Amino acid sequence: MKKEWRFLYIAYCFLSILFCLMGFDAFYHQKYFTAFAFFSVAVAGLGYCWNLISKKIRETEKIINSIQQKDFSLYPKTIPGEDLKNSAVKLYYQSKEEHSQLYSYKNLYDTILNKLEIGFLILNKKSNETEWKVFYCNPSFLEILKVPKYNLWSFYQEKIPQFFHLIEQTEYQDSQDFIDISIQQHARNSYSIRTSRMTTYNNDFCIISLESIQKIIDQKEKQAWNNLMKVISHELLNTLTPINSLIYNLEYLTSQEELTTEDQSEIRDSLKVINSKSQQLLHFIDSYRQIAELPKPKKSRINLKDSVEKVVKMFEPELKSRDIRLQMAIYDLFVNADEKMMERVLVNLVTNAIFAVENMAERNISVCFTDQSGRCMIQVEDSGKGISPEISDKVFLPFFTTRQNGSGIGLTLARSIMEAHNGYLTFKNKEHGIIFEIWMM
Repeated sequence: MKKEWRFLYIAYCFLSILFCLMGFDAFYHQKYFTAFAFFSVAVAGLGYCWNLISKKIRETEKIINSIQQKDFSLYPKTIPGEDLKNSAVKLYYQSKEEHSQLYSYKNLYDTILNKLEIGFLILNKKSNETEWKVFYCNPSFLEILKVPKYNLWSFYQEKIPQFFHLIEQTEYQDSQDFIDISIQQHARNSYSIRTSRMTTYNNDFCIISLESIQKIIDQKEKQAWNNLMKVISHELLNTLTPINSLIYNLEYLTSQEELTTEDQSEIRDSLKVINSKSQQLLHFIDSYRQIAELPKPKKSRINLKDSVEKVVKMFEPELKSRDIRLQMAIYDLFVNADEKMMERVLVNLVTNAIFAVENMAERNISVCFTDQSGRCMIQVEDSGKGISPEISDKVFLPFFTTRQNGSGIGLTLARSIMEAHNGYLTFKNKEHGIIFEIWMM
């Protein structure tokens, strides 16, 4: 408060006290009218002081209440000397700025989440509460499940019971699962569901994402198709461009009336190049045909141990000449599979491992069997450099290779064979090298 106001308050208070004392003195000497007059002036002075102080307090309280209610429609101003009010005004504008930023961030996050095709549902409850409430859900979630927006999570139990009970079974903790849901008596669709738990001060959040598996597959297929077309286009252009150039040159040479010995030699060389490029193109097409026209597996009961031993024996001379150590931890493992196809998968993986370790100080390869969750797995591990993150998504892409003379179809063909057997082929990097995993039913 201003200094002049402070002195004024002190002066009024001092005078009021003085008049009170004079009133007591007059009352003591039985001068009642004079005493009443002095007391009236004292009360009036104190009342005036209290009114001025209350006014300043009310102004400050109004600002603080606005902050508490998040009502930032006021435009209070600071007044020199009034420290209490100025502190409240400063806090007001600081809170207003923070509120504006939070509101901007909320709009940004809402816009991003509302544009996503993945359904998002965020549940929230206080630490002392038992019932979850809907904190946020985006339009995609409501559209996928064809449900209205509710404030209480329990209301969804009747609308989407299968989905509701699946989330209940996770106990609202981190999890991933898949679910088939029939919406409004339409065909059943498969969805990937992820839940994530987050705890903050006095609040628990459960974030649920819902994504159509078909859309995931479509996106992967589209990406794979685009990558394949790039490789095919690159290969065709590299082959046909020089052939086209040589053909133009041959047309020019043969259009002459007489051919010199030098012209004849150039024609022969051109034809050799055309023949070489044609063979290269035919090999490329044959490689593609092996992948595109993979025959149906002729399954029978085979022992994978015999298949591995047969393949390893085939590579023994090469392993010895390159000083590569191959270890096996295998046992009798009987499966229904196409023996020749499984051997081809193993040949491709061992070949890949040999090239991975050929320039390494330690050249180690291992083949082992394991059993996980009732499914058998074959692991082919090497001590090479591994696969860099930049090319990890291209490993199984047809015709992609990091070797100078590689065809780029070995791993693609191996994966296609495993898919034809209702299994799959995957890989994972380790500290030194890589592990390819063959999963069988």
